[in-house]
Amino acid sequence: MARVTVEDAVNKIGNRFDLVLVAARRARQIAIEGKEPLVERGTDKPTVIALREIELGLVTADTLDAENIRDQEAQDQAEFTSVANILQEQ
Repeated sequence: MARVTVEDAVNKIGNRFDLVLVAARRARQIAIEGKEPLVERGTDKPTVIALREIELGLVTADTLDAENIRDQEAQDQAEFTSVANILQEQ
């Protein structure tokens, strides 16, 4: 099952090297960062879930980059707000 997914996912990303990078980033998001899978989890491991998401066109390098930018902007805004609150209290 995973082999078929890999072959189909390579076609979506362009080459197997970029596929490894994108799949690893997405699998890390699912396994470590606690991001919800975009497909049914079942008993699959995060790497297989990531490959399925890529195969279906739900995840690309661009979508991961955009998500990282949004997350970073939200974190920056939260930190800015915290610093502003601390400065107002002084």
